[in-house]
Amino acid sequence: MRSSFAKSIYVGAAVLGLAGLSAVTTTTASAKSYATAGAYTALADKSQNVTVTGTNAIYSKPGTVKGVKVVASKATVKKLAASKKSSDTFYAYGTKTTNRGSVYYKIVTMDKKYRGYVYAGKTAGTFTAGIKAAETTTEAAVPSQTTVYFANPGTANVTWTAPKYTDIHAKKSVMNTTPFAGDKLTITDAATKTKEGSLYYYVKDATHPSVSGWIYSGAVTSDAKVAFNQATDVKVNFTNDGKTVASGVLQNLLADSTKKAATAVGTAVGTDATAKAKATVPGATSDWVDTQLQGTGYTYDKTSNANAAALLAAKTGDTITLSVNKGNTVTSTIVAYSQYQDNTKSNPTLTYTKLSSLDGHTTTAYTEALAAKKPDYSKVNYATYGSKVVFPSLATGFSGTQGASFTSADLTTFANNNKLGTLYTPTFYVDKSGSTANAGKTSVKAYIKYTLTSANKGTYGDKAQLFYTAETVYGSDSPVKVTANTGNAIFG
Repeated sequence: MRSSFAKSIYVGAAVLGLAGLSAVTTTTASAKSYATAGAYTALADKSQNVTVTGTNAIYSKPGTVKGVKVVASKATVKKLAASKKSSDTFYAYGTKTTNRGSVYYKIVTMDKKYRGYVYAGKTAGTFTAGIKAAETTTEAAVPSQTTVYFANPGTANVTWTAPKYTDIHAKKSVMNTTPFAGDKLTITDAATKTKEGSLYYYVKDATHPSVSGWIYSGAVTSDAKVAFNQATDVKVNFTNDGKTVASGVLQNLLADSTKKAATAVGTAVGTDATAKAKATVPGATSDWVDTQLQGTGYTYDKTSNANAAALLAAKTGDTITLSVNKGNTVTSTIVAYSQYQDNTKSNPTLTYTKLSSLDGHTTTAYTEALAAKKPDYSKVNYATYGSKVVFPSLATGFSGTQGASFTSADLTTFANNNKLGTLYTPTFYVDKSGSTANAGKTSVKAYIKYTLTSANKGTYGDKAQLFYTAETVYGSDSPVKVTANTGNAIFG
């Protein structure tokens, strides 16, 4: 999968296996005078992966000899140079030098669509134009969970001797993984395709060693419960208005006829499929169907005759569809917390203080204390107002389908888009030193600025939690005016 050019790169024979590479439609190139090309020389190194630079076209022969045809125009080559597909990586396997000293390399794309000669400079054994050496993969970290299974056995995403289109000699280790569904695979290596960035794993199959090879990371799963064996299982798609909202696999089903484990594709297993779909999942308090839908915001339609019929008619290897109902739209209450860690302690831990909004009572007391002829600063102190913030008025709440999951990023985005990224207390008063210990005795202004640092993931309908760090600002008024958030139920 990697390329390296040696100083001496020639042998006097053609590279095996490349004679049958398919050609593409060509067009005749014109020239007023012609060069002559020397003998073809095959490259010694079989791993010469290269990419085109986009500066030179690809020809059927060295570009200045008589009868040459254009295989890929300069415009096409520019597109290939910018391509993010590994199939557009080239393999250099031969060379010719003209009597004018121009060196041309014979190259072919990994998908064998384009094959021909490209100008590479005036010095044999080096690339100074037209092409450059390429690494088709980069090393990646092996995941901590190395035991995986084929996620969806079949003819797609099988194992290869090298990640597809990263090596001209790569071939499939196996044409169909269906017979090996349920095999325990062990990840021993990982690599990322340079062009696409897609991750591949090398997996070893101890049960069937010939299956071992490179496979796209998305084609395997560490969860044995979702691995699909066509001889023993039934795949289930849960849909609403034609949209699939979740999928699951009913595994290790019993044949209707024998009440023994099914062993072949097409075995009727409806009775056991119905029983397992409605059975309580071990370690859970809900049925299998309900467990599959957790966090989606949908519920299984247990009254549907069509669902019952689909389960009863199930055969191993089938993919059946069960209808589900969408939950109501609900608004989650947002709860804000200030977090603080005292690093002076030997074992510092985070402490949390809930930030509350100003209500009508505290707002009235605040304004009355400051409106007096002689303001009573002792009543406008840190203890009373240090954790009371002025929440913004929102046009809409943090809403979603009841029971559906939201991520930390979802909540953070909502908060930042709705002026919840920074919150402020009203102005309060402290002593001259800036300490809050004797708050209210003198008239030094202060306020606290709370900056959003994190948000918890959760479920719509439950509380949505935001976390802030505090910074006390002395000597100036708070940026916010004192208003009561009464009636704004979105804030808890």
